[in-house]
Amino acid sequence: MDRGGKRKAVAKKVLRYLPITERLKRMYMSSKTSEFMTWHTRGTSSTRTTISHPCHSEAWKHVDQTFPDFALECRNVRLGLCTDGFNPNSDFSNPYSIWPVFIAVYNLPPELCMKEPYIFMAMLIPGPRSPGRNIDIFLRPLIDELNMLWNVGVETWDACRKQNFMLRACLLWTISDFPAYGMLSGWSTHGRLACPYCLGDGVAHQLKFGKKPCWWGCHRRFLEHEHAFRRDTQSWGISRSERRRPPSVLSGVEILRSMENIIFPPFGSQFDNMRADGFGRTHNWIKRSIFWELPYWKHLLVRHNLDVMHIEKNCFDNVFNTVMNVKGKTKDNSNSRRDMEQMNIRRELHLYDRNMATYQPKASYVLDKPSIINICHWLKHEVKLPDGYSSNIGHCVNTTTNTFYSMKSHDCHVFMQRLLPITLRGYLSLPIWATISEFCKFFRLICAKELCIADIEKMQDAIAVTLCKLEKIFPPSFFDSMEHLTIHLPWELKVCGPVQFRWMYPFERLMKKLKEKAKNKQFLEGSIVEKFWVQEVALFCEHYFDDNCGSRINPHVRNEVRPNMLVVGETSNDVDKLSIFKHPVTNFSRTKNRVLTNEELHHVHSYVLLNTPEVQPYIDHFECQLRQSSPALNDFDVAEQRMTHFATWFETMAQLFPQNFTQQLIELSQWPKKKTMAYGGSYVNGFKFHTRMYGEGKRTSNWGICVLGETSEVMSSRAYVRGGGHHAIRGRSNNGSVVGSERHRYLSGVHISSQNVDHSPMTPPSNAINSFATNTRDEPFTQPNVTQQSVPSTQPRDHIVLGDLKVNDKVKVLGNYCHKVVYRMATQLWKFRT
Repeated sequence: MDRGGKRKAVAKKVLRYLPITERLKRMYMSSKTSEFMTWHTRGTSSTRTTISHPCHSEAWKHVDQTFPDFALECRNVRLGLCTDGFNPNSDFSNPYSIWPVFIAVYNLPPELCMKEPYIFMAMLIPGPRSPGRNIDIFLRPLIDELNMLWNVGVETWDACRKQNFMLRACLLWTISDFPAYGMLSGWSTHGRLACPYCLGDGVAHQLKFGKKPCWWGCHRRFLEHEHAFRRDTQSWGISRSERRRPPSVLSGVEILRSMENIIFPPFGSQFDNMRADGFGRTHNWIKRSIFWELPYWKHLLVRHNLDVMHIEKNCFDNVFNTVMNVKGKTKDNSNSRRDMEQMNIRRELHLYDRNMATYQPKASYVLDKPSIINICHWLKHEVKLPDGYSSNIGHCVNTTTNTFYSMKSHDCHVFMQRLLPITLRGYLSLPIWATISEFCKFFRLICAKELCIADIEKMQDAIAVTLCKLEKIFPPSFFDSMEHLTIHLPWELKVCGPVQFRWMYPFERLMKKLKEKAKNKQFLEGSIVEKFWVQEVALFCEHYFDDNCGSRINPHVRNEVRPNMLVVGETSNDVDKLSIFKHPVTNFSRTKNRVLTNEELHHVHSYVLLNTPEVQPYIDHFECQLRQSSPALNDFDVAEQRMTHFATWFETMAQLFPQNFTQQLIELSQWPKKKTMAYGGSYVNGFKFHTRMYGEGKRTSNWGICVLGETSEVMSSRAYVRGGGHHAIRGRSNNGSVVGSERHRYLSGVHISSQNVDHSPMTPPSNAINSFATNTRDEPFTQPNVTQQSVPSTQPRDHIVLGDLKVNDKVKVLGNYCHKVVYRMATQLWKFRT
């Protein structure tokens, strides 16, 4: 009731809007974030050949060149917008769709950008139904605020420079899944004209029996002009060769001009079913998006991003369900066979009648029943991945019915990029397996954290060839809009930068947390916003916490070695240590006492000496004397002599000429004590390692060690990988740490094709390792600062180990076929003490 005693009208919907201006000002008012907001000015270079952040991309630089007054102030903010719907009810039988709108800040460095504290919820669009094309009505206050931040700006205090300045902001692009892409852009993502890049020039055809749009046969035009597939008329059932060029990408000005003569229906639920003239025939526009009201929107190179997360998941579902012949989900069904018959392609797969029944011939890309059973058993019981790499894939496998269920987007991400080529190896024919592996590798390449511009251009040509190969294997019904959109991903990658800043993973995590805040089932939106405001206040207070206090502003990294976690006897003061001992390592589990043998003692002493940079001049002097006394020695003989006799020579020289050695090197020349302490695991270089014995009964595998070789270039057609062994040793000498494993062997048999290295970046790796071919040479140790984690995973049918399955990109991998060294940790960890 109002003051006059009259009843107030009840709003049909209530929009909760949370202005972003004050939160952007807070980024500069806090001393912990103000310095990071201008990081992009120090991370850009005109001669840079790699891309690791949106500030290195063409889209960012294009804004700076088009609007020099905006680029003049480096503290101006670049933003990204994301929206998607979620059901806050735990009971999915009760449909309800709430649409939060998030704003991401791109000025921050890669380690902070896209993290939860720096993603703001700008509004919460109420349910119970999706807003659809009417989302522009709800976006009105946000567009008005973005216009104000561009045209006028807001006065802001910079805590880093101790001065006021006018803060302005620019929205670079939007991020959404494909249905929401149509809601934001105004181009409907349904039907034969669904592709927002091809527009009216990329018409798919409707399948007669499948009743769905199909992009089969549409990718030959993206090939190079002289490619053989363009002249192949038999595989595609077309009597003419493909001579068309790829459709050109229209600029924002051209797109805006194309909509001038289109009359769109007004907004409102009563007009949802109305469409403009020519819809579905010459265009797919359903509205003129509200984002065109931003004065800079038509000048942006990319306005709406394709979401790699959903594209990858849908592509994986199509490939995996078809190969595994999942009932109801496979793209190879009776309707697809009838479509192939109607299109007069692949006669060997056409349906045929016999004995009053219709039969469907088995396709070469479909696995038989025993193969499906073996794969399901392998994934359920044998596959073990490192800690933090993915969820337990075995939980998604039902070995009773040999089916898969409840695979989340990240499960499909890991499976598509890493496990699928290993899983299908040996079950499919080599051409089919190689093509699927190329498709998997494409997603692995575009998801890299740092990209080479030259490699992106090669990917653009390679994915066109891969899609054409897939068209020669799978039925036309396989190629829906998701498979077609992969042809445009390399272009977006080149223009906008790495996909980690443009996909839905961080926003999906936030929506999961918002769902947990919906406690009041009668007022879902209100309860979410109230709890979100409490979280915002707490986040603001965390800016004033001590730096050593873990919080969302200053979170502890997973498996991080912090000063209060150092091993016994270590300190955080590294000034007096030799460089080999400065890398921190933390042990865990119970300790055991052990006495080293003379051979083990010699190994650890020699390894420490030969890998300490301060000892390198003495190594050079030793080798010079050795070559002078024995000129006939080759490099291999010199290396053997160095490993065998250098430790004794170094100790003798330190005793005879102490004036030529520092006190640290004199102590280092003395042999460590034999008595050691053993541990079951350790945290090294951001990874968690433990022994095979310690990990028995666990669903994770953390005993694989991978170390890059001496060079990143392929020096010959064969490389070697070290592995096997029984022990993983942590050594300690001169108040420092060394990691190693006892009695390792060389694993030989890695064949690297020169064609794979030089010509086709999408060609699947042929570096399979024969786990039975070994060279007996001990290499028991490695340094913590070069240690990475790997998964020596055996393929389900034969004894193959793939040595390139790494946990993450904490250390850059130089090249896809570089010389690599792989260790397998086995039983226990030992710690040396002097």
